[in-house]
Amino acid sequence: MTFPGAWTRIRIFSTPRAVGQALGRNLARAISVRPSLVLGLPTGHTPIPLYRELIALHCSGVTTFNLDEFLGLPARDPRSYRAFMQRELFDHINIAASQVHFLDGVAADVDGECRRYDRAIARAGGIDLQILGLGTNGHIGFNEPAPALVAQTHRTRLRPATRRANAAWFGGRLRDVPREALSMGMATILRTRRIVLIATGASKAATVARMVRGPVTPRLPASFLQLHRHAEVWLDRAAAERLKDC
Repeated sequence: MTFPGAWTRIRIFSTPRAVGQALGRNLARAISVRPSLVLGLPTGHTPIPLYRELIALHCSGVTTFNLDEFLGLPARDPRSYRAFMQRELFDHINIAASQVHFLDGVAADVDGECRRYDRAIARAGGIDLQILGLGTNGHIGFNEPAPALVAQTHRTRLRPATRRANAAWFGGRLRDVPREALSMGMATILRTRRIVLIATGASKAATVARMVRGPVTPRLPASFLQLHRHAEVWLDRAAAERLKDC
């Protein structure tokens, strides 16, 4: 389905699994054309069907950069985003550790770590394809709604809604969810050559509709994807429900 306006394409599938399978096939074609593809990857429940598809692919040549990490959690902590990615993807595919990049949640110099990460992305030639999830409050990565957004990779304070959404990774205990995180910034994300945002479930429907309708505002960070020439939105039917009125 194609919508008028800034979006390159909005695609709607029957189920979350169908979204993951279709995007997995799409990535397989992209990797076959360019085996050295540089991928930006998210965490969370939404991309799990995609990662299950990617496990079946030959991905040994790709380079990856993860979007974000909780501040204060070491890589070995099973609740860290790095541990999540190892469990859901990297432990199951043939890719060298040197080609997999994460933010260090326990870096002694947090600002220096953020600068290091942006330099690493630049040395890799930039990100060719960035996969994004969507928070119910409109955040992408950990770029939270705010009066203004931070351009580069940065330290950020998490909103209560975001911490609640992540409580499941912490045994349902909100008090254990870190209050801060490290995240790619909006300029870092928008410099990528192609963006695919995936959103599934009825809880995302209202945010998807606001993102598509506009306006572009830092109060809804995902709306900034309207400014990208090659941004796509891949949805299941539940997440697309309110687009009927767009």
